[in-house]
Amino acid sequence: MDLAETRTFEPSRRTKFRNTVTVRNDDQNMFEVLRQQADVETNDEAPSGGPLSNIPFAKEFLDGKLYVAPLFVRHVIQQTPKGRVHRLQNCLVIGNMRGMVGVGFGKHDALADATAIATKAALRSMDYVERFEDRTVWTDMEHKFGSTRIIMRPRPVGFGLRCNPILYHILKAAGIKDISAKVWGSRTPPQVMNCALEMLLPGREPLGMGDGIGGSGKRTEKLMGMRTKDEIERMRGRKMIPLRYP
Repeated sequence: MDLAETRTFEPSRRTKFRNTVTVRNDDQNMFEVLRQQADVETNDEAPSGGPLSNIPFAKEFLDGKLYVAPLFVRHVIQQTPKGRVHRLQNCLVIGNMRGMVGVGFGKHDALADATAIATKAALRSMDYVERFEDRTVWTDMEHKFGSTRIIMRPRPVGFGLRCNPILYHILKAAGIKDISAKVWGSRTPPQVMNCALEMLLPGREPLGMGDGIGGSGKRTEKLMGMRTKDEIERMRGRKMIPLRYP
C-alpha cells in the first residue's frame, strides 16, 4: 500500500546539489492502481466540467446534506454609459450544521441564475466557527457594525435559537443550537448579516497588515472574530471544562 515515486534532479547551473524527490501514497498512484486491479470505475465528487466542479462541499450540497437558506433578495442598479442596468441580487447562507458556514451573493437578470451564482460563492466562502460543546458560543459577545449592534449570549441545553430571523438561519447553518441574541439599531438584513459574520468567523485579515508603512490600515481596524477556547482560558486564568459528558 505504500507506493512511492522517486525522481532525481541532477545538478544544474542554478544549483550544484543533486536532489531526490519522493512522493508517497499519492492519490493518482496508489488508489488508481487499486481501482484498476478491482476494475472499479471512478466517480468524482461533482460532475466533471459541471457548474459545481472543483468546489468544496459540492457533493454534500448535491446530496442534500447541507443547510441552505435565502437571507434576502433585492433589486440592484448598475449605472453604465448606456443607462441603468436592473438586476436581482440574491444572498444565501449554506452550512453543514457542524461548524462550517458560508454566505454568498449572486447577481443576474433572472432569480434562478442569481441563486446559482450565490450558491457557488457560498460554498467557496465556507469557514469554521468555534463552538462550545458543539452547540453554543463560548462566552458573551458584543459587536457593532455601522448602526447595527448585536449581543450574543450562550444558553443551556434545550434553550434553542431565540434571535433575529437573519441570525437564526446563520446560526443554524453553523451548528449553533442554544443561544440568545439581541439586535439594536438598524435591522436591515445586510447589516445584521455582516455584523454576525464578523462575530462568528475567525480572523478577517492577516496579522500585521497595515497601510504598507507601519500605520494601521483600514482592514486592521476590524475585529478578529470569535475568541477561541485557548484565548478565553488565558484571559480567565483557568481551564474551561465542559459540563456535558457522553
